[in-house]
Amino acid sequence: MRTRALVIGGTGPTGIHIVQGLIDRGWDVTILHRGTHERAETPDAVTHLHHDPYDADDLRRAFEGRTYDLVIAMYGRLRRIAEITAGRVGQFVSVGGVPAIRGWMNPFLFEPNGLPVPVDEHQPTVQEPAEDEKGYRVAQTESVVFEHHPAAAHFRYPYVYGPYQVVPREWSIVRRILDGRSRIVVPDDGLTLHHHGFTENLAHAVLLGVDQPEAAAGKVFNAADEEVLTVRQVVELCASALDHELEIVSMPWDLATPARPLMAQPLPTHRVLDLTRLKADLGYRDLVPARTALARTARWLAANPIMPGAPEEVVLTDPFDYAAEDRLIDAWIALRAAMPSVHFANEPGIGLAYSGPGGRPRTRTTFEA
Repeated sequence: MRTRALVIGGTGPTGIHIVQGLIDRGWDVTILHRGTHERAETPDAVTHLHHDPYDADDLRRAFEGRTYDLVIAMYGRLRRIAEITAGRVGQFVSVGGVPAIRGWMNPFLFEPNGLPVPVDEHQPTVQEPAEDEKGYRVAQTESVVFEHHPAAAHFRYPYVYGPYQVVPREWSIVRRILDGRSRIVVPDDGLTLHHHGFTENLAHAVLLGVDQPEAAAGKVFNAADEEVLTVRQVVELCASALDHELEIVSMPWDLATPARPLMAQPLPTHRVLDLTRLKADLGYRDLVPARTALARTARWLAANPIMPGAPEEVVLTDPFDYAAEDRLIDAWIALRAAMPSVHFANEPGIGLAYSGPGGRPRTRTTFEA
């Protein structure tokens, strides 16, 4: 019977929910972390081992005389963790990232530019440092995990959102709302699809792998929300959650400089994961719908604002330079107003096959069965 679980990390955005989920399932849980981020949400029944998961020697000392039925590795130097835990654990579950996927961080690898949509676990990984240095390291780490733990289950996280998020995309929106801004810039009407994962949903995915070791063994899983929201929808949902009117100002990508932190990539192309394996093999469905999760995140950030210049803002690289934004928006509005009116002798339509609002009218006024 499996009883002893070690979570390496366990105090981060998804780790909190994974630890609680293990406790709820009856596991005897230990978390290994540096002790710099103790969380009130961590159950009292959890044992704490304070070691540095980035220090191989310290990690070896932590495992002296200890074995576990389950190890979930979601923090630290995963390659060293995989090596050191080989032969010491029953089930090994690890968390990595989507940068392993070739093109996720470098859309210029494809012609035309842009990652294929969607990408499943069969998409090639980064094989050359020149393509993406970080992605190359992440991909090589995946290989090391399965070299030492052939029956491992490995979960690729996208950007995470929710409480305690490390890369707080939504803060670019929420801080502007808190600062009383009435306008926000997005590129190309904000129609870019960029897959994210809510903390509770990602934790649920990992726990499904724990619950079904045979179904998860030896596999890589893309993990994310089921619904992929556009950037525009993210802005609108955050504003709605905080009861704020926020005008979305759309500009061409090359002019929409203030939107770069919100986009978090060098092109407005899509980044979408195929979740078929996660759903078919492990039965994944979102615990929290993406729209609900985003509203919760916006309200949490408003109640727990990030201090100016804090590490989260440094990572976000948003200067919140409202004076420059206003000059840009005003110049764009003036430019559009100066555009000449162009008359088409035969105005282009949207196609006779379209039947939505403004489309082809009905041929009959009543429906006949």
